[in-house]
Amino acid sequence: MMKYKLLENPTIEDAYELVEAGIRKKAVINIFAYCKVIYEGRALSQLDWGERFIMLKPDGAFLVHQERKTEPVNWQPPKSRSRALIKENHLILESHRRSPKELLEVEIEKIHFASFAMAEDYQELELAGYEKDMGDMIMKNPSIIESGFTPTAREYNTEHGFIDILGKDKEGNLMVLELKCRKAGINAVKQIRRYLTDFQEGDNQYLKEVGAEKKKIRGLLVAPDIGEDAKELLEEEGIEFKAVEAPKELKSDKKVTLDIF
Repeated sequence: MMKYKLLENPTIEDAYELVEAGIRKKAVINIFAYCKVIYEGRALSQLDWGERFIMLKPDGAFLVHQERKTEPVNWQPPKSRSRALIKENHLILESHRRSPKELLEVEIEKIHFASFAMAEDYQELELAGYEKDMGDMIMKNPSIIESGFTPTAREYNTEHGFIDILGKDKEGNLMVLELKCRKAGINAVKQIRRYLTDFQEGDNQYLKEVGAEKKKIRGLLVAPDIGEDAKELLEEEGIEFKAVEAPKELKSDKKVTLDIF
């Protein structure tokens, strides 16, 4: 089976046949062309004539890129329906979305190159070094925070959002942990201050359930580093800081050997 096909300076008819074949084969289609773009849906937009990169994906995603920026200038999400047609010697590419009802139309006058590729990729992106990874590490090794620290809840819901980790120190006092995988700023301090307010004002059922002493509720900001302005605010509020690096290892540590061939 043909894995890919590439045409340089194709005619409108040849490009149409390539796009039709690519859609039928569920291939990734790439086109560099002189075109204009019209969008109709929740709003109305038009991008006048210019050279752009157009990509159609098997999942229905439809992207139009200019030569600058990472984001497409126009796009339709997966599950949209694409089709091609020829009108007045121009190649028309349409992407229809049902809900909400939207139409993205690209009118192509000149095609520099067009291709399709039958890509095989079954892997999911693995991420590491985020707050979740830091939280997993602390839950498995609580002593990272301090000796005697015991986690009691994770993603605890409050009026002001979800607390990353709740726990008790060795003296039974409640500890409220806010995790940041990057350098922490003032907003992180303000966030943990709001969490502390939730526990300091009035009776709190959680404190009764875990048996934490209300005489002291400790706030702890956990991050690799902290800005000077955030550090000053921490000191003013009596909130503690613990420097911890998020783990960077990916969960799958598989070794590729010749045994799989």
